[in-house]
Amino acid sequence: MEKERVILITGASSGIGYESAVILAKQGHKVYGAARRVELMEPLRALGVVPVRLDVTEDASIEACVKKIIDAEGRIDVLVNNAGYGYLGAIENVPMEEARRQLEVNLFGLARLTQLVLPHMREHHFGRIINTSSIAGKGVILFGGWYNVSKFSVEAFSDALRMETKPFGIDVCIIEPSGIKTAWGIIAAENLEKSSRDTAYESSGMKMATFMRRLYTGNLLSGPQVIAKAISRAVNARCPRTRYRAGFGARAFLVLHAILPARWWDFFTRMTGK
Repeated sequence: MEKERVILITGASSGIGYESAVILAKQGHKVYGAARRVELMEPLRALGVVPVRLDVTEDASIEACVKKIIDAEGRIDVLVNNAGYGYLGAIENVPMEEARRQLEVNLFGLARLTQLVLPHMREHHFGRIINTSSIAGKGVILFGGWYNVSKFSVEAFSDALRMETKPFGIDVCIIEPSGIKTAWGIIAAENLEKSSRDTAYESSGMKMATFMRRLYTGNLLSGPQVIAKAISRAVNARCPRTRYRAGFGARAFLVLHAILPARWWDFFTRMTGK
């Protein structure tokens, strides 16, 4: 690969997206960091990162973001679809607007951005689309319901896209993190408590939320830099892998899900809510 690529990273105001912007900018790439809260990306300007306001649930915002970069650079070489949202809870309890929001952020916003950058990538016969999925896109977690649906969908979307775009010189990679020590876990735990309170699932939901808080505030999980490095490898590799799995326990989780009978897996995951 050439030294400099024009890269758009969504969800760049914190966590994995922020750290990815730091690493890729330091490598000499031209990075545009996109998020709703542009002010949180201001420190990235010192590294040459250009903050852009983006709400992946608004089509006009998505179109304006892509247009701004194309007008300035003439191309987008790499799209890192990293923006994500999780509202955990029992299927029965999660409001449908929250279910739809997870799909809007995690899947449909990702898909619309992809649609808009593909013509420019095809024009240059080069492009790389990197979609942040999750191990939750391979194995269901307790009270993950709608979040699992969104991430399973990202897996299928990415596999289909990879086959379609390969003839045009475009690679599609999937990043599959395990639980990563970011604010996402705490927000998800709060949402789980909210959706479980005063319901038939309150006891197990509250226990699961407590487990998540301990997990995401402890020292067991990997930091976002681990996933940022995986994204960097996907950006810079001459022949990138289709999937990059990283973070504490990611491979063990996927192996267990592959070999355990379904009822054993159910028992294993339900233990987190005991």
